[in-house]
Amino acid sequence: MRILKRSLFFTAPLLLGACVGAVPGSYTDTQAGFAAVSAQTSGAIGKQTAFVQTQAENDALQQQVQGMVKGKLIGADTAVQAALLNNKGLQAAYANVGLSAADAWQQSTPVNPIVSIGLLGLGAPELGAYRAIEGLFRANILDATTRKQRVAVADAAFQQAQQTAVNDTLALANQTRVAWINAVAAFETVGYLTQAKRTSDAGSELARKLGETGALNKAGQAREQAFNAELAGQVAKARLNATRAKEELTRLMGLWGGDVNYTVPDALPALPKSVGKISNLESKALANRVDLRVAQLGLAAQAAAFGLTDQTRIVSDLEIVAGAELEREVDAGGDIEKVVTPQVELEFAIPIFDSGKARMRKAELSYLQAANVLAEKAVNVRSEARGAEVAYHASYKIARHYRDVVVPLRTTVEEEGLLSYNGMITNTFELLTDVREKLGAQLEAANAKRDFYLAQAELTAAIYGGGAGGAGGGEGPAIAAGGAGH
Repeated sequence: MRILKRSLFFTAPLLLGACVGAVPGSYTDTQAGFAAVSAQTSGAIGKQTAFVQTQAENDALQQQVQGMVKGKLIGADTAVQAALLNNKGLQAAYANVGLSAADAWQQSTPVNPIVSIGLLGLGAPELGAYRAIEGLFRANILDATTRKQRVAVADAAFQQAQQTAVNDTLALANQTRVAWINAVAAFETVGYLTQAKRTSDAGSELARKLGETGALNKAGQAREQAFNAELAGQVAKARLNATRAKEELTRLMGLWGGDVNYTVPDALPALPKSVGKISNLESKALANRVDLRVAQLGLAAQAAAFGLTDQTRIVSDLEIVAGAELEREVDAGGDIEKVVTPQVELEFAIPIFDSGKARMRKAELSYLQAANVLAEKAVNVRSEARGAEVAYHASYKIARHYRDVVVPLRTTVEEEGLLSYNGMITNTFELLTDVREKLGAQLEAANAKRDFYLAQAELTAAIYGGGAGGAGGGEGPAIAAGGAGH
């Protein structure tokens, strides 16, 4: 009887434990999943990423970022790199990958068995302290039989979390590049408006002096002074916009304190000489868009969850309880006799009310929902790629038109006006008007150039993700810093 008791009580957990396999190192590693995130991100944008988990690592990265930006004139690539290393929101996204790995690790580990030991008949006078000892071992059979399916579900979620982290990285890179473009363009606008203000100041001063001599009536004086006052307001507003644009860039880079003492160029780089046609853009987008992969993995996760639900539809809880009871009795001769009674129980829920049909229907609809999300995403990716390519080429043509046609014409008008003024044919106010119109054309050309670089960033984002439509990340070709800074 004692042998039977030990067989039931100690062999059952060993049999269930034999089904346990080794937990994959991809789940238990402290950098679980991040290597894949880093490799894919580097392949898309060529930038370094880091998952910080200790204070020493954080301090080292902060020093690296400080060396890149503090007191320096930074370009778009530097801004993007600083953001990828220093943005705390991105670190939170990386931590989510670790959380999903821990979930998969947990699912790979069997549920701990429950052991209970009890004393019965405490204080029995003829038997001493107790009458019987009962020991039970409880194990979840359903946990062992469905572990493979649950690990598959958790692994799909782990893969999805990695792609989501890549998506977040590319999105931050794209947002930072766009913020840099907007900040530099804003300071370029300030420069043109400041130049226009100087011309307006000269015109306003001339109008005042001519008014004192009686050569210009009050209406003419007021016209010049009103224009000058309005332009002063525009300059102040442009400076505010530039400050706010730079602050947006600072926020994305995660800078504060003395680290915000960096500068950006006064103007965006000149337009490239030409832009080529991108072949097979839709195919490239379908092959590389990270948000599309996230949707695909979401569908895979729902498929795995559907299989698990189907397997547990009827029996949702199944446990085995094994143990033995050692009972002591006093025989006729006054001796204590020990009797061992083994026992085995099987516990399960009877599907009387809940047959599992509702859970199966929910799983079916969840899978259908994921499939439609994926199909819609594929359509949107194609559309975004086409739209980004059209905007890219159109914005380049518009920017070149302002640079090569409008600005040169305004320059010619200004130069001819200056010749006429020197020949006493044109008056001073007509000359100032020509100068203002040329500056206006230059301002429009600067805005068109900014739109081109934004379209350039969105084009690459349409391939890798990260644009406004794809909610992912990406970045365009490198834009170098140059000139003075703000």
